[in-house]
Amino acid sequence: MSVSSDVPDVPDPSSSSTATAVSTASADGPQDVPGPAVPSRRPTGFGALLVRLHFYAGVLVAPFLLVAAVTGLLYTFTPQLDHVVYSKELTVAHAGDSVRPLAQQVAAARAEYPKGTLIAVRPGSGDATTQVDLSLPELGEKSHTVYVDPYTGKVRGQLTTWYAETPLTTWLDALHRNLNLGVPGRYYSEFAASWLWVLVLGGVVLWWRRQRGTRTARRLLLPDRAANKGVRRTRSLHAVTGLWLAAGLLVLSATGMTWSRYAGAHFAEALDAFSSHTPSVTTSLSADSGATAAGSGTGKSVNPNEIDGVLKAARTDGLSGPVEIAVPADDSTAWTVTQTRNLWPVGRDSLAVDASTDTVVDRVDFADWPLLAKLTRWGINAHMGTLFGLANQIVLAALATGLICVIVWGYRMWWQRRPTRADRRAPLGAPPARGAWRGIPSWALATGVVALIALGWALPLFGIPLAVFLVVDLAVGAVRRGRTHTASS
Repeated sequence: MSVSSDVPDVPDPSSSSTATAVSTASADGPQDVPGPAVPSRRPTGFGALLVRLHFYAGVLVAPFLLVAAVTGLLYTFTPQLDHVVYSKELTVAHAGDSVRPLAQQVAAARAEYPKGTLIAVRPGSGDATTQVDLSLPELGEKSHTVYVDPYTGKVRGQLTTWYAETPLTTWLDALHRNLNLGVPGRYYSEFAASWLWVLVLGGVVLWWRRQRGTRTARRLLLPDRAANKGVRRTRSLHAVTGLWLAAGLLVLSATGMTWSRYAGAHFAEALDAFSSHTPSVTTSLSADSGATAAGSGTGKSVNPNEIDGVLKAARTDGLSGPVEIAVPADDSTAWTVTQTRNLWPVGRDSLAVDASTDTVVDRVDFADWPLLAKLTRWGINAHMGTLFGLANQIVLAALATGLICVIVWGYRMWWQRRPTRADRRAPLGAPPARGAWRGIPSWALATGVVALIALGWALPLFGIPLAVFLVVDLAVGAVRRGRTHTASS
């Protein structure tokens, strides 16, 4: 996003510097333009309005994006950090030839940590330990996870986790999502995600318009080699970097909003409307559900020793790879076994097992998920850096680092564009002029207003700040016009 103060009504279409995939179009004047002159054209009302919107969005939203980029960069390599910080808990000292029965591993965990209710088990394999989750009322959504060596049955440690995430990953995750401030902090990340796509698309349009008349692949994709210093060089770096980041930033913006508080809720409603929510297996063992009388359950507590039979039934039914076994509250509910493979190809097959008969009573395969549900899962995994492993993490780190650079260059441009003459000196560059909307055709303006209202409803932290800005901007403009009129009279 740009924080350039370029004046929109004097464009420089022949400038060799790009205006950015997340930048305002700016006009330095003909002194920046090597080669043949191209007659400058007054921008349309749409172009001038876009410059003004992009300028203020860059100035006001960039700090939030900077925080999101820094915290996201810290989160990117949590798998490697976890294995350094929690190697004792997550890995075994020596991988053996055969594993102990899962029931024995659970019993070992319960022997050392008897408090809490058994809620889930993730069997270990290779050099990974078995993870046994215990819930306690005082922990809320978190749980105590006991780590057991599957080859020796010895407990290697215990951590307080959040949906299987270690304390370090949980803290960095919350830092990125809500700055560890809880629900109030979620507004920052949703605000950043809701405006990121606006800045990216707006910058792409402005950059493309700036290159008209001299548009070549070289000018579009590479920095201006003739720009050695000053705002022209800064703009060139800002522009080309923003262009290369554009597609990735759009993906991060869209996937980030899918589990945000308000936009995410609207997205979930849309999934439900299209019958595209994530499907789940039926776990009720009541007679009405179609289960046999033998497997209807009595409402008694489940026997943890049944877990080996449950896992065997799942493996026999073709459920391979890493899995999580969810323990039901009582024997009237089936156990569930779900694949937890986040790496491509994603494994999320799930089945329900009646532990009294070790039979599968329901199954949902990832291949049968609705397309939108699949896209949502893939998008979340990509956003978290787990879809393509290390390559995914490197791409995310590059996007975060690049976005930080684009933001810094944008603010530097704003400072470099400040007037320096003694009679016009100012600390920062001036914003683009008001009134650009008057040059937009009435039909286009009406269509745009309707579209903005719809977007504002779907993305409240885009619509509400935009409405507030427009009201303040109109009020400031009215006050200044009043002062000018008073002074002239």
